Amino acid sequence: MVLDLVIPTAIIGGIGLLSGLGLSIASKKFEVKVDERVGMVREVLPGANCGACGQTGCDAFAEAVVEGKCKSNACPVGGQEVADKIGEILGIKAEASVAKVARVMCSGTYESCKQKYEYKGIEDCAAASTLFGGPSACTYGCVGLGNCVRACPFNAIVLIDGLARVIESRCKACEMCVASCPKKIIRMIPKSNEYTVACSSLDKGAVVRKNCNVGCIGCGKCSKVCQYSAIEVQGTLAKINAEACVNCGECMKVCPTKAIKKYKCEL
Repeated sequence: MVLDLVIPTAIIGGIGLLSGLGLSIASKKFEVKVDERVGMVREVLPGANCGACGQTGCDAFAEAVVEGKCKSNACPVGGQEVADKIGEILGIKAEASVAKVARVMCSGTYESCKQKYEYKGIEDCAAASTLFGGPSACTYGCVGLGNCVRACPFNAIVLIDGLARVIESRCKACEMCVASCPKKIIRMIPKSNEYTVACSSLDKGAVVRKNCNVGCIGCGKCSKVCQYSAIEVQGTLAKINAEACVNCGECMKVCPTKAIKKYKCEL
């Protein structure tokens, strides 16, 4: 009777012992060694998990930068400070980081831009845009229902009179607002550039004037006055070359509709 209990118990115990031994050997043989620098890099990252670096999140970025698949300055939220820390961890010279900021390329508030109709529906820019391009008379302009406001994890965007505006001191260049805008009028530009053509309309000048008081009419005065060839009228819309612009402000002085702005929204 005792043997009937001892033998099965011994067999089960032996199987368990062999299984544990096998798993222990296998875990050592197939162990995936993680570079300790990955954890160190992860510690210095801001933890926004925004994906602006091109990776799925901070964990993926830490692995990619250690493996040499991503540049040390690719985290826009962390900026140069984080790039320098990563450089120290990896024993490399950190690449210079260009500080960028999000700007809304539109000036069409409720006051300055006509409305086609009064929108009463889902508070969503994409949904409103499906109805004749949105309530604004300018089909290229800001819808003003706050998709970008809700997308921003840093509370850096506010709606003022139906127009989204970026609070630059809060902006971390995560690009979440860029992805959320159905009109694609929020763009990242170097923070050092003070002047912006705050318009995205591709309509002809006469149509722009009819719909909006502050839209670009493509007159070309800004490009003619610029001594640094930093402005070009592409089609009917003026655009500033960020690399060539020296922030002289002459373009803003001659713009007849005030579409060029030294834009900085602060609360």
